[in-house]
Amino acid sequence: MDLRISPAHGAGVAAAAVVLAALAVAVPASPAFAADAWPSRPVRLLVPFAPGGIFDFVGRLASPKLSESMGQSVIVDNRPGGGGVIAMQTAANATPDGYTVLLADPSLVINLHLQQDPKYRLQDLSAVTIFTTASLVLAVNAKVPAKSVKELAELSRSSKLAYGSAGLGSTPHMAGELFNARAKLDVLHVPFKGVGPAVTAVVAGQVQMVFGSLAGTEAFIRDGRLRGLATTGDRRSPALPDLPTMVEAGFPGVVVSVWGGIFVPVATPATIVSRLHAEFVKVLREPEVRAGLEKAAIEPLGTSPKEAAEFVNREYVKWGEVIKAAKIKAE
Repeated sequence: MDLRISPAHGAGVAAAAVVLAALAVAVPASPAFAADAWPSRPVRLLVPFAPGGIFDFVGRLASPKLSESMGQSVIVDNRPGGGGVIAMQTAANATPDGYTVLLADPSLVINLHLQQDPKYRLQDLSAVTIFTTASLVLAVNAKVPAKSVKELAELSRSSKLAYGSAGLGSTPHMAGELFNARAKLDVLHVPFKGVGPAVTAVVAGQVQMVFGSLAGTEAFIRDGRLRGLATTGDRRSPALPDLPTMVEAGFPGVVVSVWGGIFVPVATPATIVSRLHAEFVKVLREPEVRAGLEKAAIEPLGTSPKEAAEFVNREYVKWGEVIKAAKIKAE
């Protein structure tokens, strides 16, 4: 039976996907993998992006502490390409023995709606935990007259505005389209090769606004070259506590999280999933790790496998609706 998820299947299949993903974390251990002896060799942590990015930073921040606690090396293995698809395919097709672990971001679910054949399915992976989360910040060039999100929305109805993003299908792109949909706007999307260049373009006045990372925009907001209007989390960001959330600013439903989730191949023994969950949560208690995350404006989470599976399925449904409404297609 084909259990492949498709946006055309509707809400009923989306609800079933929650059950599938939740059940995936409870697969019984297989003696063939000697789960009780795990780990007996190095574990690779797949990162879907090139070295130097935010998720590479998260992986390299956590891996030394994981190695120390687990008694085996946890090696960051960068697999950039295809908007994260290469790493996600690799994880989905890996032997389910606990030695291949994926650190994924929202592109895990976004790609399933954008790519014609990403060659992986959501139910090919078991969720271990949503390890971290970070908000985006809606920022405008300092010369844009809008002083609030509502003023920006009104301005966009009388003037042609554009927002920069980290590229087609990136979380900043999705945030912009979610804002367009909820506020009934038509702000033009201008993709750049990364969120850094997008923020630079806003500072230079080439585009008027961006949903940027907190770490990448905070300095420009503080020195006055950008004006922060709101953050996209479900609560105010500790990094910019004076900024309201998009919900507080009057735009319910515009909640966007740049989450970092930990996943393994679906048939990974439950004992290994439980151990991995415990190890990643333990790492989040380490003062050095917490300090590093705070400096990068990233918040620790450490949800349960069941909570992670349910959250990811909600993200799948949400971004599918946004992509369909905006008629976004992969290039």
